[in-house]
Amino acid sequence: MEVTLSRIRAGLPLLVALAVAACYPALPVPRAAPAPESVGAFVARTLPKGPGGTVIAAHGDRIVHCEGFGMADREARIAASCDTVYDIGSVSKQFTAAAIVKLESMGRLRVSDPIGTHLGPVPADKRGITLHHLLTHTAGLVEGLGDDYDVLSRDAMLAGALASAPLSAPGAEFHYSNVGYSMLAAIVEKASGMGYERFLAKHLFAPAGMTRTGYVLPRWEPRQVAVEYDAGGKPHGRPYERPWAPDGPYWNLRGNGGILSTARDMFRWHRALAGDAVLPASARERLVTPYTPTTEPGESYGYGWNIVDTPAGRVAGHDGGNGWSVANFARTPRDGGVMAFWAGNQTRQEPGWNNLEDLEPGFTRGLLDRARRS
Repeated sequence: MEVTLSRIRAGLPLLVALAVAACYPALPVPRAAPAPESVGAFVARTLPKGPGGTVIAAHGDRIVHCEGFGMADREARIAASCDTVYDIGSVSKQFTAAAIVKLESMGRLRVSDPIGTHLGPVPADKRGITLHHLLTHTAGLVEGLGDDYDVLSRDAMLAGALASAPLSAPGAEFHYSNVGYSMLAAIVEKASGMGYERFLAKHLFAPAGMTRTGYVLPRWEPRQVAVEYDAGGKPHGRPYERPWAPDGPYWNLRGNGGILSTARDMFRWHRALAGDAVLPASARERLVTPYTPTTEPGESYGYGWNIVDTPAGRVAGHDGGNGWSVANFARTPRDGGVMAFWAGNQTRQEPGWNNLEDLEPGFTRGLLDRARRS
């Protein structure tokens, strides 16, 4: 075939393109970014096998994940669910704190009040203690007066607390004190003229839509409440099956722990704290103000909440446990934010895993991060 000059010229662009392509390797085809890990997948790979429990995570007013794992009652073969009731331990403190600021918004007290304003004459070394000091664990009080289930009346608790040797001057140091929160519960009763749980039920739980939270007022059926287990798997019954008064736990526990709740109710509490149904904005802000450093690096205490500032924003949370059950609740308080709550009915298993609480704070932060991306 005759090759003319015009054909050679016509083919030059193609030849040049081929030559250039030979000098430079082809660019790789970009791969799609992996999909973010779901909350469910994170839970499945993080939690050990054995305990029963529930995990919930939410973004604003939307539940991203809510699911039970394991057994709430092994003997009766009742699976844990999103509606299982757990002892939430010291997560209860935020309800006591909310009751105090609610009473302040009602004009019944001020957090700057000395405790003697509501408790009557107190010893000289306790006269400088204010409600703010009790709320922030800076009153210098001891941690506790005995076992959670010791029979102890309100008056006996107050007498023991006021007679205890101070650990520091009021406002000087952080000393985590369950006694301080029991004293606050007593002050709720004295300032409101109502029983502690009844005040919470009327002024906090009802407006938040929380029908399954409290000590005894919800009147749960036994199958709804998780049985608690020790490290060897021995059952220790449901929380209210231990020594309790007719209206709830005795006063080593009342006000500082022992409230029972569900994952869905804790989500309702999260939503209530994003609006004005329970507390005005100024009161909600006081709950999560970082007033005093705790013993953990980078952490402060508000009113019933541990506060940590993270790159993703401020996180307010609290954990709780009684040696058998464990619970953790955290949320970002700005603009509704995200929330995570999880609870389990066995803290340890031997042999197996040592301590479910050792997952903290990474597990809860992981739930918040995945909820935020959902």
